[in-house]
Amino acid sequence: MSSYFRVTLMRSAIGLPRRTNDVLKALGLKKRMATVFHPVSPSVAGQIMKVKELVQVQEVDRRLTKQEVHLERKPDPGYYVEKTSGVEFEENRLA
Repeated sequence: MSSYFRVTLMRSAIGLPRRTNDVLKALGLKKRMATVFHPVSPSVAGQIMKVKELVQVQEVDRRLTKQEVHLERKPDPGYYVEKTSGVEFEENRLA
């Protein structure tokens, strides 16, 4: 089973040499906090090592969809809705 590098751009490349920006572009990273998945290979590992100060890397078993990455980053709201009052109101009105 193949694994993947999960690469997230943590720091901006503004003011850094063009070569650094080109490596980030080759990895598919344009904006801060953007996440991309690449298969584990020596060439990708070399690219990551060129920008290791700017990125966060994890080795994962599978690629996550854009939606899954978004839901992972979404904070806990701090409360849970057991029952909404709007539904209860509709039921009483129809009865």
